[in-house]
Amino acid sequence: MALREAELIPIYQHLHQIPELGLEEHETQAYLLKLIAAMPQDWLTVKRVASVPTAILVKVSGQQHDYRIGYRTDIDGLPVTEQTGLPFASKHPGKMHACGHDIHMSVALGILSYFAENQPTTDMIFIFQPAEENASGGMRLFQSGALDGDWRPDEIFAFHDNPNLPTGAIGCRMGTLFAGTCEIHAHLTGKSGHAAYPHQAHDMVVAGSALVQQLQTIVARNVDPIQSGVVTLGHFTAGTIGNVIAGEAQIDGTIRALTQDMNLLIQRRVRTITEGIALAYDCDIDLKLNQGGYYPVENNDAITADFIDYMQRADGVNFIETQPAMTGEDFGYLIHQIPGTMFWLGVDSPYSLHSEKMVPHTDAIMRGVDAMTGFLTHRNALRQA
Repeated sequence: MALREAELIPIYQHLHQIPELGLEEHETQAYLLKLIAAMPQDWLTVKRVASVPTAILVKVSGQQHDYRIGYRTDIDGLPVTEQTGLPFASKHPGKMHACGHDIHMSVALGILSYFAENQPTTDMIFIFQPAEENASGGMRLFQSGALDGDWRPDEIFAFHDNPNLPTGAIGCRMGTLFAGTCEIHAHLTGKSGHAAYPHQAHDMVVAGSALVQQLQTIVARNVDPIQSGVVTLGHFTAGTIGNVIAGEAQIDGTIRALTQDMNLLIQRRVRTITEGIALAYDCDIDLKLNQGGYYPVENNDAITADFIDYMQRADGVNFIETQPAMTGEDFGYLIHQIPGTMFWLGVDSPYSLHSEKMVPHTDAIMRGVDAMTGFLTHRNALRQA
């Protein structure tokens, strides 16, 4: 029997107790494999990935094999010490499903169990992906070749839980849902010296301050005001004592942008400004820009229009059009390679994602399963037609 609420809530509670960090999700993987093995196996094929060992791929063989619909869930937790007081709180000290990936997995299992009993028209590829939070799991999985050939979806779907939406609500929008991100790491090297003899030194407090100030002009003067971008420099260290001129400095920050083109434009300006500061202040700057596969989640126009139309018409679905978020999601890499749609599932919590007190409403699980089994059945029917 397909998994329903009576089975999915205990599954969620168990997953909540065993959070693991990216690429370390061995206990989670073993539990998922056990649940998948208990489903009807007539149309299921399970695949492991040697280079991404905690990933799980499951193919549901359809009646036709000329098209594949993908569905992805992430499985990792965060290095957060839980403070929810739940009777099923994390058993792993310093680790928590504070981002709701336990909700994501529970919904994915419910959808998979439905299609394990109701053969789809097309092949379906379910992706249980590790390391969304910190190690570019989506990019790793794609670049491993695991999704090549008849394991590569022609379209792909995923969701993220949203504590700011009503429980069970489906939120989506045309265009970008999540921003792309890029890390900034700049190490400045000049020449230290005595505070009384500044002309004999190359001061990296001054150079670093100039770099911080100039990088803040990018959004103000290079980004189209109708569009969006963020440059935040959250870490700046230099020097040891007040009467010694600092010969080194370290600056770290992040770029956020709603399109990959904008992300790349900001990266180019960061490089150009950094080169200019190095020349102006007679220092060396080792600049590293690391996008790491965290591309913007840019929803496909045609697929998303169909998704929104379906959810607006579906019985029992509360659809809400949402605004883009400046947070990052590594589904952006997969959707950059494979057209698809990402959406929000409301879980109505007073605490934000990544909070040590975040508790999602579990009524959202079954609503998410029902909405997506209906929609994916609809997408299958389009292929049959």
